[in-house]
Amino acid sequence: MPAGRCGCCPPDTAPGTSSRSPARTPTNRWAGSPRSPLAERFAREPALLQESGCTWNFLLCLDPDGASLAGRWLTGLPGEGLPGEGRPGEGLPGEGLPGEGRAAAEASPTLRGYYRRFYRPAFAAQPEFPPVMSDPRPVMPESEALVRLIDELRPVVQFSLHGVEVGGSFLQLTRAVPGAAAAYRRIAADLGIPLEHRPFDGMGWLAESPGVLVLPDSGPTEERDPSGFTSQATWLYAMRHGTVSAVVEAPFWSVAGVSDPRPVAEPRREVAEASEILLGRAKQLEAVVGELGPRAPETPEEIAHFTAARELMDIGPGVVDTWNSAELATTVGNAVSLGVAARRIPLRAAAMMRQALGGAPALDTLVEAWARELASTFDARWVPVTDQTELQIRTMLALARALV
Repeated sequence: MPAGRCGCCPPDTAPGTSSRSPARTPTNRWAGSPRSPLAERFAREPALLQESGCTWNFLLCLDPDGASLAGRWLTGLPGEGLPGEGRPGEGLPGEGLPGEGRAAAEASPTLRGYYRRFYRPAFAAQPEFPPVMSDPRPVMPESEALVRLIDELRPVVQFSLHGVEVGGSFLQLTRAVPGAAAAYRRIAADLGIPLEHRPFDGMGWLAESPGVLVLPDSGPTEERDPSGFTSQATWLYAMRHGTVSAVVEAPFWSVAGVSDPRPVAEPRREVAEASEILLGRAKQLEAVVGELGPRAPETPEEIAHFTAARELMDIGPGVVDTWNSAELATTVGNAVSLGVAARRIPLRAAAMMRQALGGAPALDTLVEAWARELASTFDARWVPVTDQTELQIRTMLALARALV
């Protein structure tokens, strides 16, 4: 779930490396922020900027509307917590920005509190995913603005900073960069953040396990989500200028199991179990919503939540078809990733439908139960915001050094 866009160019050409905030999905903790930790570090350490050998451009927020909805879980508003929130070691919601440094571990948020305010735009409302030629929907003004910026800057490398609520970290590169994968893995290991052995995203990309996906030379010119949604992703658009695009994903809550390289004896059985969970929970959510009777969202915020939730409730069959057509769950780590995804999709849908329909108690109960189960099943551990940010900053600097 992204947040920032940033890019770097050689100093003797147009401005250079680019970095931006919320782009594909505005759930990253930088989303909508008027500040960039990397820019602040350059201001404090001018030598670091000079060493990078390029000009950096920061797009702090590509999707302010989405960021304003997604960022509410960070505001600490009273009454955000679910019943029983705040057990020892879990932390209390509503105590300022969560996870700011290891010393604030006692104030770490919980998954249940997070999903109370969850928002992720529908695919067509995400500026990083402009429509393909066969898609009749109009291009979003935000997408047009980003494309114009890419054409103007022609960066050597652009970074799209993403965050995902539960799982591990991974790096997507539109071109192989010598030394980049090793540097990224060292950074993640130093911070104690697990790498997805085979990430759930980038199904058409080459998996250089652990944690790295590289677009093949004859790779797709369009980005296809596992649900089947296809777009002209802006990280692919930039390739016409020779730009390397890097998508850097950092988890809010890490799951150590996603990095387990051990082989699985029966991969098809693991895929079948994950598929059953995904389709079964989508059906369960459909039944709960149906029992609430005809209720229509009224405000723009409710409509946005409803549209995104409805989409997630309908994509299950497409996702399962993708899982069954790919070589997945061959390692324990990838089987764990599938298990997380199978639970995460319906939980996201339930969380947004709850907000779209006025916080119905039946949906409250469902969100609480599924969030608890997700956290306990995979022993999800909060990653301090400082570590999430450091992972992305160090990765950007390492890639810039390799390319400039």
